[in-house]
Amino acid sequence: MTGGARTARVLAFAKINLDLRVLFRRADNYHELRTVFQTISLADRIHVAFEPARKTEIEVRGNVDIADNLIARAAHACLGAMRITGRVEFDLDKRIPMGAGLGGGSSDAAAVLLALPALAGKILNWPTLLQLGSELGSDVPFFLLGGTAVAIGRGTELYPLPDRPPARGIVVAPEIHVSTAAAYRRLSAELTTESQQNKMVSFQSAVWRGSVPDPREVETSPGQNDFETVVFSRHPELKLIKRRLLKLGARPALMSGSGSALFGLFSERDQLHRAIQSLREERIFPITLVSRGKYRSEWQKRLGAHTKENLWPPQSRYAR
Repeated sequence: MTGGARTARVLAFAKINLDLRVLFRRADNYHELRTVFQTISLADRIHVAFEPARKTEIEVRGNVDIADNLIARAAHACLGAMRITGRVEFDLDKRIPMGAGLGGGSSDAAAVLLALPALAGKILNWPTLLQLGSELGSDVPFFLLGGTAVAIGRGTELYPLPDRPPARGIVVAPEIHVSTAAAYRRLSAELTTESQQNKMVSFQSAVWRGSVPDPREVETSPGQNDFETVVFSRHPELKLIKRRLLKLGARPALMSGSGSALFGLFSERDQLHRAIQSLREERIFPITLVSRGKYRSEWQKRLGAHTKENLWPPQSRYAR
């Protein structure tokens, strides 16, 4: 990479699922979902460098070795959509636990889709970015938006929700691998038409309650994750961690995605401190909720040298 390369250091934020219902298996072999995504402060750090070249070369370095790295796949897809070639280097500081249901790989991919056009001097319109994201993974489109959002279908159809009241909490990420495919298989055997209707009504009620910007709503909107039943049956230690979070005052306390990470949000700072001390033998990460405005302002700050102000998605100032 020469001295003329354009560079940026960006954050790829993790997510939690404030609610997650699985309705049925679809004809395309995906599952029909209803979920509420929320970005959190836990984030990977990615240094991106781009310069034009006659031949595309993509290199991903970092503190972990990831097979079938979504960063490289996203970069190839993005360059293809922009119809350019170039040399791209990524240096990944991986801080989001992998395979924990926190969306780290998907967030890294979305970070590439947001950053690379800004550095390359191209503009990809919103529909194109969303299409690229959905082809890379079901969670990727959400990370092009940030904040709080309802996702339906396989998770790529997104609708924004009002930002939730500021809240602090912790993520507990045990060294347990949960196979998402296996969790879906076990859950599919329990899905019935009656349960679908009940879940729809319950999910709608939870979303309406959660959309009210009142801190007291945190106490009355505990959320639900359909994967907990099948995952806790295989890994009872995760169920015990959830019980401990609830006992320590977390509201809500839930598993994120198909696990194995769990999170708890606390309305009182002293409750949070007690939880951190009580669970110090576990791998824990203090977190705050990241609103849509904060999410986008962070991106604008980190890409500011290369973009026009106050536009979303970020628009390259080099574009002609």
